Amino acid sequence: MPTVNVYDMAGQVVGEITLSEELFGAEVNKSVLHSVVRAYLMNQRQGTQSTKTRSEVSGGGKKPWKQKGSGRARQGSTRSPQWTHGGIALGPKPRSYKVTINKKVRRVALKSALSAKAVENEIIVVDEIRATEYKTRTMAEMLKALNAGRKPLIVLPEVDAMTIKSIANIPGATTCQANNLNVYEILNHTQMVISKPALAVIEEVYQA
Repeated sequence: MPTVNVYDMAGQVVGEITLSEELFGAEVNKSVLHSVVRAYLMNQRQGTQSTKTRSEVSGGGKKPWKQKGSGRARQGSTRSPQWTHGGIALGPKPRSYKVTINKKVRRVALKSALSAKAVENEIIVVDEIRATEYKTRTMAEMLKALNAGRKPLIVLPEVDAMTIKSIANIPGATTCQANNLNVYEILNHTQMVISKPALAVIEEVYQA
């Protein structure tokens, strides 16, 4: 089973903890990770882009010149795609990019993401992450002491407005709740900084 050190907010080692083999010691399935991340990114797309076809632009009701005898190419409307101010041919229209992923596949992807972080030694466990006042400097000093890198994901056991707002202004740092982990966010950050209570929630929620 993976074992990691437990730190305090000053960056001092205060103990050790054994991570769940099921969540942090699973085989990393790259194809499943790719599928889930791709689905997540596609589901972020709004699909509201739209262009007007020749039937939707204004004007163009009259044939610009007679069919034959002018020496010019035949034209039926000044709103055909080849005309200035004409409609767009084959342009985008509102659509849904939604992709659904099986619940079991999502669970495999989450375990793979957590295990990948454990293998790369990119998980830092802190005994408690809590701000006592609205102050960014305190949280920034904690992350520096923990050597959390430039893009850490801080996992909290529950919503803590003071801690979340204190971290919000730190460039690259993101907070999330333990019961709302996201595969994309896990992989998109260099380190996972997890409080000890949050780790207990993760093992309770996601361990089958």
